[in-house]
Amino acid sequence: MKENNMAGPCGDIRAIQIHPSKLCNLNCLHCYSSSSPKQRGALDAALLDATLSEAADEGYNYVSISGGEPLMYPSLVHLLGSSKSLGFNTAITSNGMLFSTRHLKDLSDVTDLIAISLDGVPESHNTMRNYPKAFEKMASKLEILRDSGIPFGFIFTLTQYNLHELAWIIAFAIEQGARLLQIHPLENYGAAQTHLAEEQPDRTEAAYAYMYIGQLIQQYKDQLAIQLDYATKAIIKDSPEKIYVLPSPPDDNAPFASMLGELTIEPDGTIVPIQYGFSRHYALGNIHDMSFKSMLSEWRSEKSADFYRLCEQVYRNAIEDDSPFVFNWNEIISTASQQLPSAFPLRFKQQ
Repeated sequence: MKENNMAGPCGDIRAIQIHPSKLCNLNCLHCYSSSSPKQRGALDAALLDATLSEAADEGYNYVSISGGEPLMYPSLVHLLGSSKSLGFNTAITSNGMLFSTRHLKDLSDVTDLIAISLDGVPESHNTMRNYPKAFEKMASKLEILRDSGIPFGFIFTLTQYNLHELAWIIAFAIEQGARLLQIHPLENYGAAQTHLAEEQPDRTEAAYAYMYIGQLIQQYKDQLAIQLDYATKAIIKDSPEKIYVLPSPPDDNAPFASMLGELTIEPDGTIVPIQYGFSRHYALGNIHDMSFKSMLSEWRSEKSADFYRLCEQVYRNAIEDDSPFVFNWNEIISTASQQLPSAFPLRFKQQ
C-alpha cells in the first residue's frame, strides 16, 4: 500500500501559492486572475507572516509568489525573507520586465527560483502580453538576472496554435542560461474567457503535445529541465494518490500538508485548495477572519469529505474508456469544483 503522506501531484513538495495583489504592469490576454494596472489593494504582510508560520508547522515547505506582478508588491522582499527564515524554499513568477540590479540584489538571498513568463516567439509573446515591447523589455533584463546568480526558468503557455514555437522557446531558454522550462496548457479562466476562449488545446492537440514534448524532454535532458503540466490516465490509475484518491481516510493527527499538499492564498485573503479560482465551497477560510490553525479543524470536519469525494469523481471520470489519455488535472478538478458536491457517498479505494 502506498503511503498517504505522499498524496498529491507534487510528492514531497508541499506548496503555498500566494497572490498578494492583482496589481500588474500588464493586461495580458490569458491572465487567470484578470490582473492589470487598474487593480488596487494588497494583502498585509504581517497576516501572511503569521499564516506561513503556522503553515510551516503543518508540513508546508515551499512558497511561490505571483500576482499580479510580484515586483509591484511592496512587501515582496520582506515576505520572501520571512518565508526563508521559516524554512521554506521560495520562488516568484514574474513577467520579467521590472527587474533592476537593486531588485535582484535584494532578492538574491531570499529567492531560490525566478520563473519568467514567455509566451512564444517575440511577436506571439507581445500579442499575448497585450504590449508591443513586452519581449524586448523582458529580454533586456536577462543579463542582470544571470549576473545576480538567482536560478531562473521560463513558463510557456501552450495553446491550440503555438506548439510549433516550442523549439524556438527551448533554444532561447538554453541560450539565456535558464535551468527550467515549464509548459502549462492555457486554462479558460479570468481574461482568457474573454480573449482566448477558443484557444485551449483540444484533446488531439494535447495528445500530440504530450508525445512531442516527451521526446524533447529526453533530447534536452542534459541542457534544460522541461516540465509538462499534463497528467495521463495510466499515471493516475497506477498512483491515484497523486490526485488525492486515497486508500483510507487521512489521519486527522497527521500534518495538514499530508492531507492537502497544494494551497493558494488569493488576493482577498481566502485560502483555497489546488489553484487560483478553486470553488470557495472548499476554501479553508480567510486570513483576515481567523488564524491558519483555526481553519484546519473546521476544514477537516466540514469540508474534507466533500473535497475527497470531488477528487474521486474526477478520478472515475478520467479513467473511463472514452476519456482522453492525457489531460490537465488542475483545470479539470477546478472546473468540477464549481458544481455542488455529489450526493453519492465517499468510497475510499480498497487496500
